Amino acid sequence: MSKTAYPVVWDLDVFFEGGSESPQLRKHLEQTKNQLHTYAEKLKSFETPTSVSDASHVAEALEEASDIGQKMRQAGAFISCLEAQDMSDSKASALRSEVTEMSALYGSTFNVLKQKLSKTDEKVWNELLNSDKLSEFEFILNEWRTQAQEQLSEDEEALISALSVDGYHAWGQMYNTIVGEMSVTVDGKELSVGQANNLLSHEDPNIRKEAYEKLEAAWKEKENLFAKTLNHLAGFRLNTYKKRGWNNVLKEPLDINRMQEKTLDAMWGAITKHKDTFVQYLNRKAKLLGKEKLEWYDLGAPTQKNKKKLSYDEGAEFILEHFEKFSPIMAQFAKTAFEDAWIEAEDRPGKRPGGFCTGFPLNNQSRIFMTYSGSMSNVATLAHELGHAFHSYALKGVHPLNRRYAMNVAETASTFAEMIVADASVKQADSEEEKIALLEDKLQRSVAFFMNIHSRFLFETRFYEERKNGFVPASRLNELTDEAQREAYCGAVNSTSPSYWSNKLHFHITGVPFYNFPYTFGYLFSLSIYAKALEEGTSYEEKYMALLRDTAVMTVEDLAMKHLGEDITQVAFWEKGIELCKNDVKEYLSLTE
Repeated sequence: MSKTAYPVVWDLDVFFEGGSESPQLRKHLEQTKNQLHTYAEKLKSFETPTSVSDASHVAEALEEASDIGQKMRQAGAFISCLEAQDMSDSKASALRSEVTEMSALYGSTFNVLKQKLSKTDEKVWNELLNSDKLSEFEFILNEWRTQAQEQLSEDEEALISALSVDGYHAWGQMYNTIVGEMSVTVDGKELSVGQANNLLSHEDPNIRKEAYEKLEAAWKEKENLFAKTLNHLAGFRLNTYKKRGWNNVLKEPLDINRMQEKTLDAMWGAITKHKDTFVQYLNRKAKLLGKEKLEWYDLGAPTQKNKKKLSYDEGAEFILEHFEKFSPIMAQFAKTAFEDAWIEAEDRPGKRPGGFCTGFPLNNQSRIFMTYSGSMSNVATLAHELGHAFHSYALKGVHPLNRRYAMNVAETASTFAEMIVADASVKQADSEEEKIALLEDKLQRSVAFFMNIHSRFLFETRFYEERKNGFVPASRLNELTDEAQREAYCGAVNSTSPSYWSNKLHFHITGVPFYNFPYTFGYLFSLSIYAKALEEGTSYEEKYMALLRDTAVMTVEDLAMKHLGEDITQVAFWEKGIELCKNDVKEYLSLTE
């Protein structure tokens, strides 16, 4: 492919010109707010359907809810981009608060519609679902009906939603504000905590150790503040659950992910059964680093130096070349994203850490955020985020109400894309050293999904159980974290990161509870899809896109049965994916003998 200079800074002006000062954005927010208030008023006179002739009224109410939802997602996505590209943009933070408030009103308004629909007589309900106007929404309407029947009254749910703005969500925002202002000095340089986190994979063990110690100290200093934010977030959730009569803290995350607890248990059961192989990898890694056992700050350490660096353009070309082998449509899509400045990749100070992909539904476009510094790991991250964007693209022709897929399947498309690139890079390694380094990169991901995320899951489930009995102090949170990490890593690490509960953003996100197991689900689920794609080559493209199109209109158990012919409530399904990862360990062990 020809050399091109792809833009490394994204184009946001195509949505709203002028960043956080945008007059276009201001106008969009005001119009959406007015439409939302009018809609909320209109719904007061919306009657529960009594016959199939009400189908068109219901369809109209759904269309308008969908329209407002898309406009709000458009604004929310834009503001997320502003906040990420410049953490000091205080105007963006003010806009975030405004949109959070609108979202709460939208949530309670939408809930009124769901509640009124849920009271429909069973016979009438089935007739409505069979009508021309509503049959395409059968799955989500049934899902809403169940949700509404499991909730409190309209007024009580509206009150919870209204109080969450300055209660629940405010604690999450408070956390982000404090973290945004934190910095540490490592190797004589003042760094944000995100930048310092990146040093945990530095080649120099002294820098890794210093970064780890400085970060632990920085989080320790603020641990009482963070214990408050975490306890209040959990307290709000638990009180809401209690009022609704829900005992299981996993009920909400499982419902959100359209997944049975039996499936979750089978997944963790399979992983636990096969952890020994990954302990062997961690022990070998310790030996290569000249240690008896790994320290926490060695988990991301490279054992091979001089890892190949790829310029941004080279990274992009590598992705395009390998996407092409699986799906020409996916390759063409990624090319558009590179050429049309959908990606914010520049390595500069002031950006938030991490990476994400967000969708702009009114333009059928996505934007990808990351910091690219030339490693193969960066290339894999870029492919991962492009996978998310492709998922949205695959759903382009689907009604917006049928596009709301859950996080566990969201992680499937991204991990599939990442796998294509990670595998190709291992196969095309120029030397044995490079091959070891790239295999290590893949194995670090397996360890992250099977051990790190397992430790987060163990910590969070145990913390929630203790929180039911009252406030859990920082000292106890540290203990719970230490115990969970030792258990999840099967004792393969000498030291842990007791402050992990405070430094992992995922525990403090208010939008989604238990922001952990869906990652592991997506990783293993996509491995099965990847295995099928390897067998069938580009002929699998249409089947893959059909699977993506169904991700928001069925449970994950039905999705797997329909598109993979697999029962994912059984341990055997998950073991197939784990087996592929174990092969990587075997290859790594033989290369480093």
